[in-house]
Amino acid sequence: MPTAATETLDHHEPAVSAGITIINPRTGETLWTVPETPPEAVHHAVHVARGAAAGWAATAPAARGAAVRAAAAALAEAAAELAGLNASETGRPIDEALAGIAAGVSTLEQYAELGPVHRGHSLRGDRLASDYTVAEPRGVAVLLTPWNDPVAVSCGLIGAALMSGNTVIHKPSERCPRLGEALGEVLAPTFPAGVLATVSGGAGVGRLLTGSGVDVLAHVGSSAAGAGIAVAGARAGAHVIRENGGNDPLLVDRDVDPAWAAGQAAVGAFSNSGQICTAVERIYVHADIAERFCAALEAEAALRNANGSVAPLVDRRLREAVHAQVADALDHGARAAEGGAVPAGPGSFYPATVLLGCTEAMAVMAEETFGPVAPVQVVDTFDDGLRLACSGRFGLAATVLTNSVAHIQQAVADLPVGTVKINAVFGGAPGGAAQPRGGSGHGFGYGPELLDEFSQVKVVHIAAPPAPSGNAEEKV
Repeated sequence: MPTAATETLDHHEPAVSAGITIINPRTGETLWTVPETPPEAVHHAVHVARGAAAGWAATAPAARGAAVRAAAAALAEAAAELAGLNASETGRPIDEALAGIAAGVSTLEQYAELGPVHRGHSLRGDRLASDYTVAEPRGVAVLLTPWNDPVAVSCGLIGAALMSGNTVIHKPSERCPRLGEALGEVLAPTFPAGVLATVSGGAGVGRLLTGSGVDVLAHVGSSAAGAGIAVAGARAGAHVIRENGGNDPLLVDRDVDPAWAAGQAAVGAFSNSGQICTAVERIYVHADIAERFCAALEAEAALRNANGSVAPLVDRRLREAVHAQVADALDHGARAAEGGAVPAGPGSFYPATVLLGCTEAMAVMAEETFGPVAPVQVVDTFDDGLRLACSGRFGLAATVLTNSVAHIQQAVADLPVGTVKINAVFGGAPGGAAQPRGGSGHGFGYGPELLDEFSQVKVVHIAAPPAPSGNAEEKV
């Protein structure tokens, strides 16, 4: 998932930047320049967070929960302002930005409830002894968050980290820096000084943070950045939580309605212009329904292009990367049934695109695209499609559309991913935490398990001392 984060492991102090200039992805006009946090201020933020850590860790979980609930209420009040900044900086439609903020509010409220009941385990030991575990905060947590759903993702990490008793330094993506700053301005006042801080910047600031000796590095973003953060965390002894890029497959069986399946594929590939970590990135459809499925998918894409519902990509840099994969596929024999060309005009728009005749050798099938592109490969059997869906270095999520219980069971058993979705490209219970695999990251994200990620466990053993032996006079 492309985002601002640490791209290398060079820990030299970066030069002070002139700032982060943001271009409106709809109009191409310059919006504003946000100053980067200078190195001395980054170091100071870590120092202050370290100083506040003991006091926040000692705060009763119920009191932490009250502060997090207050943050959720403040976020709800600021929803319109934050949604406007989201739309301006990333091009996200206002209604989708508001939905992301509402999700952030709900996530904070959920962690405010979950935190006080987060508990350890009793252990089976001697009948006259007590053995149990206690969860404690890790210390100072650095959170590096993305631009594609900036408020919801940030609130998930912030809520879990704070409810676990950690202090937090949040670095939002440099693709939405003003939104990130404004989010910090809304949330931080509900907590004691030093508990939640926001810093702005790109990879240079990320390098300072990952090399600053903090206790947790939590990153949602690209796999390249995540790999560097994992190495930095290993060097520093920090606990690392990563949800990184994906190349999520959609496998369409012969026994489903092709028009319904095409609708699912379109939602998975084109929502938020494909800028979703669990977007449908590659499609394998059974030959028996391939013709009808592809025609319906082409119509879905054409409708979106005609009615202007495809939002721009976050910037032209991402558009160039998306189109490079499309062009590579066309050069190697794929056909664009819809879209596939860079439109004229301002901004960073890219059409909903359907590529037919794709093969596993094409970059669009092997790498994350992160744009509104639906590449399709026809397979002769379900087993062939499942084999291809299991391929590659990523392991985030996968979707299977089928009426066969046997095929469902086989897919669940075989797919090397953290999340398997059957007959729905999106959805699921709010506590459905998952563990990405391979190039997609490591550690639980979301749900009660994220509280575990931000905690360290202490085992306690209590035994009774021996009875006093007394003395001879006492025994008479």
